[in-house]
Amino acid sequence: MQIRSFATPESLSSSAAEFVCDVAQESLARAGIFSLVLSGGSTPASTYRMLAQVSRQRLLDWSKVEIFWGDERCVAPTHEESNYRMACKTLLDQISIPEENLHRMACEGDPTIGARNYEQTLRSRFSDQALPRFDLILLGLGEDGHTASLFPGSEILEERERWVAPTYVPHLDSWRISLTFPPINAASTVVFLVSGESKATILKEVLAAPAQAIYPAQRVAPQGELLWFIDHAAGQLLNTPS
Repeated sequence: MQIRSFATPESLSSSAAEFVCDVAQESLARAGIFSLVLSGGSTPASTYRMLAQVSRQRLLDWSKVEIFWGDERCVAPTHEESNYRMACKTLLDQISIPEENLHRMACEGDPTIGARNYEQTLRSRFSDQALPRFDLILLGLGEDGHTASLFPGSEILEERERWVAPTYVPHLDSWRISLTFPPINAASTVVFLVSGESKATILKEVLAAPAQAIYPAQRVAPQGELLWFIDHAAGQLLNTPS
């Protein structure tokens, strides 16, 4: 596990965008394709805005990039709470990427059907693999320790067979669908993006004893690399060098 700390949210987003481009270009050179899983949340949104700019400067070939989502709220794609809508506004509308490269999590109807359909999409795309090995998954961290839509106490935390599952979040009165831990932990690289003073306490608790798995975010243990990109406000309770 690596922790990279930055003075401001802006420098975090800039460095994260550069990192995404680095991993993308390495994957393209090695395999000719790059699979990226997007997260919802304000810190990822800032990173996506920066990524749109950096990718132009770095001449990233988006025609060879496949975009997936880690979770989605069961709302229309035009709804203000849609992770897909956020990604479109901050990144996808700013770049040139083929429509067929965007694998949207459709969840505006029955969440069980939405999850089943998305899992079939993944199984078709990664048909030669026991689990999908995404090149890079971006994740956020909630103040309760959740990541993607893997909330404390939910049944989805124990799912081992399905790659995608529906989940109801009682305190938000919201249905969502989410990647489960098996595909997340099969990824080549996973990056948490965490900023702001409101995340300081939970970040300290999550990183203090990750093996205890008290919080869902602590169960993220990929076969490949795990990195945390944090700003100083989020990391103020940690003993983390700049």
